[in-house]
Amino acid sequence: MDDTQSDLDLTEASEEKRAALAYLSEAFAEAQLDGLDGDCVAHAALFTAFHELVTTYGEEAVARFAENLPTRIRGGGFSSGLRH
Repeated sequence: MDDTQSDLDLTEASEEKRAALAYLSEAFAEAQLDGLDGDCVAHAALFTAFHELVTTYGEEAVARFAENLPTRIRGGGFSSGLRH
């Protein structure tokens, strides 16, 4: 597993990744409509996502992937709209 394999850049994402993002975005919105806090849903989604990645690729590969997250976060890789 490397950054290029798991990157969810929607301009180059496969149709399957776009569909997965649509499902997750819809589930996230429904949870918020049901009154769940956005950050609570986000933490649960991250836990679930990392659990699935570890199950699929193993702990070491996912740890290497996660090492790049601070740079991607600071670089706006997960931002939409205005940056803080």
